[in-house]
Amino acid sequence: MTTATALSRYADLPALIGLMEGDEKHMGAAHSTLDVVWVLYDRVLAVTPATAEDPARDRFLLSKGHGPAAFYAVLAAKGFVDVAALRGWTAFDSPLGHHPDRVLVPGVEIGSGSLGHGLPLGLGSALGLRAQGVRRPDGAAPRVVVLLGDGELDEGSNHEAIAVAGRLGVDNLTAVVVDNASSTHGWPGGVAARFAGEGWAAREAVGRDHDALHEALTRPHPGRPLAVVARVRTR
Repeated sequence: MTTATALSRYADLPALIGLMEGDEKHMGAAHSTLDVVWVLYDRVLAVTPATAEDPARDRFLLSKGHGPAAFYAVLAAKGFVDVAALRGWTAFDSPLGHHPDRVLVPGVEIGSGSLGHGLPLGLGSALGLRAQGVRRPDGAAPRVVVLLGDGELDEGSNHEAIAVAGRLGVDNLTAVVVDNASSTHGWPGGVAARFAGEGWAAREAVGRDHDALHEALTRPHPGRPLAVVARVRTR
């Protein structure tokens, strides 16, 4: 599964995204997630191409699946997919579609793009791992990280998942919300307050600041799920 690539740095990501030519109406959404996805795969998640099928791996779920170009670029930089595959993305015979497909793309955990599905699936995955007693080599429970958009939080399924995860104290679940002010309804006090009110550990960080994102994602939060709001203003 591992592929060798010379384009393996953060600085190479624009070039990798540039290989994916064609009609991508969600390219803005993709770029808003780029830094978060890079920090997760480069500095946070315990998963590699060699461990992508290991039950004890950390899991990343792209709920915001309608803008996957940045995700594909990071997967290519980290060796999960061949860089050459990026050139033919969305073509008839390409595994790289406008929405990621877990069956076709190494390292992809869920088929996503229909908003509101990722966090409930992440909650179920985290609960399943906890029930099975799965542990990483370092003794910690595998981490399940779900990337959402702020507009996606308008979906009722996410509201239910937020409430259940907080009440059950699912501390191996992390929700990263890319807040680019696209939500229709918003939330009194902001996105972080929504999670905090349901018992989550809620933090905010500038969505382009890698050190701030890393600190927010890795500071301990025992007994509570974690929500990190990554502020990325596009307008």
